[in-house]
Amino acid sequence: MEVTGIITAIIIGAIIGVLGRLVVRGKQNISIIATILVGIVAALVGTWLASLVGVADTGGIDWIELAFQIGLAAIGVAIVAGAGRR
Repeated sequence: MEVTGIITAIIIGAIIGVLGRLVVRGKQNISIIATILVGIVAALVGTWLASLVGVADTGGIDWIELAFQIGLAAIGVAIVAGAGRR
């Protein structure tokens, strides 16, 4: 992986993580770094899951893949925020 790929993963991870935080109700007491990490993992797993289902590469915007990624980010944010409260 090249430097541009790493920077792209961080930017996309941040966007996916923030969108995941918006989906989760209430206040989440997690750092922006944790949000980005959750977003990166959710983006990677969401892309993998979309490829398993066969919708990873469609013409135009991959809405189903994006929905997988945001849903996984919301689940990840909820888990991390819940673990931080204990």
